[in-house]
Amino acid sequence: MANRFIVEADGGSRGNPGPAGYGAVVLDPATGEALAEAAEYIGTATNNVAEYKGLIAGLEAAKALDPDAEIQVRMDSKLVVEQMSGRWKIKHPDMKPLAARAQRIFPAGRVAYQWIPREKNKHADRLANEAMDAGQAGRTWEPGRSSAALEVPVAEPLAEPKAAPVGWGAAADLGTPTTFVLLRHGETALTPQKRFSGSGGTDPELSAAGRRQAEAAAAALAARGTIQAVVTSPMRRCRETADAIASRLGLEVRVEEGLREADFGAWEGLTFAEVKERFPEDLDAWLASSKAAPTGGGESFATVARRVAVARDKMLARYAGRTVLLVTHVTPVKTLVRLALGAPPESLFRMELSAASLSAVAYYADGNASLRLLNDTSHLR
Repeated sequence: MANRFIVEADGGSRGNPGPAGYGAVVLDPATGEALAEAAEYIGTATNNVAEYKGLIAGLEAAKALDPDAEIQVRMDSKLVVEQMSGRWKIKHPDMKPLAARAQRIFPAGRVAYQWIPREKNKHADRLANEAMDAGQAGRTWEPGRSSAALEVPVAEPLAEPKAAPVGWGAAADLGTPTTFVLLRHGETALTPQKRFSGSGGTDPELSAAGRRQAEAAAAALAARGTIQAVVTSPMRRCRETADAIASRLGLEVRVEEGLREADFGAWEGLTFAEVKERFPEDLDAWLASSKAAPTGGGESFATVARRVAVARDKMLARYAGRTVLLVTHVTPVKTLVRLALGAPPESLFRMELSAASLSAVAYYADGNASLRLLNDTSHLR
């Protein structure tokens, strides 16, 4: 099953033409949660140009979450909705290239358009106005400053866990769960030094110790004989770990972009102590809030949670009822565990996760999840 997203977009011009900007938000249709926001001041332009650019930004944000998703676009621009639906001709020369660009983002048939009244498009409208305000003040719009985001819960993109079945035996009535066996990659040269090593750094290879750990994990998983598929983060240390295991198991490796480690921005390659010395205020903010990002454009834990949850849902649909090995990193593993437990974001700082450790989560047909294993390193001893 493909993911489904709602894209709400808007654009405005103070003068038409005049100072203009757009806003767009990607929503989870089941929960109404905001999965991504985009906004930008575009200088002098017309309302229609701004609206089309808002549409493009919203579609591109949805594609970044899942390029295979199905999209429902909701806008209060009758012109854009009717033109993109193919019912009205596009005559204005400024509109034609924008419409063509929007059409190329997703294949035909995967995007549907719906007109909504302005009062139901408040989130995107506010983002557009924030972008215009920022641009006219000589600033760049930033997601962290968006007041529109306060209208929707922070996107922990799961719905809240449902109540557990009455009695543990009731799980037997739900069929075979989908089980994710979560393996943190083996050590790199940075691991024993406890340096930040995310997706914005040097992408190091496994060390000799890391390769031994990968082989040990492969032997243990082969002995268990339960793994039916192997999926890995695109990062080198994970792919090397996954290849060692898949070779032992006789399986192919599938890469899932959503399993990559967080981007730690300017902290990449630094120890915790070095970050505390150089960026004390940013580090304090990061430790206090899942919305705070590392210095220099890194990813917040809230951003990683949205990305990981989208990847999780894609894999649950693809591997229903199967046991799948996910080779990934500290933050994605902890995030999957946290979401399975319905635990708060600060729980990420309260889990130990060793290199090449195994954890496991089972997902049932009723939407419940069960943590089966956490930080098992017995295969390394």
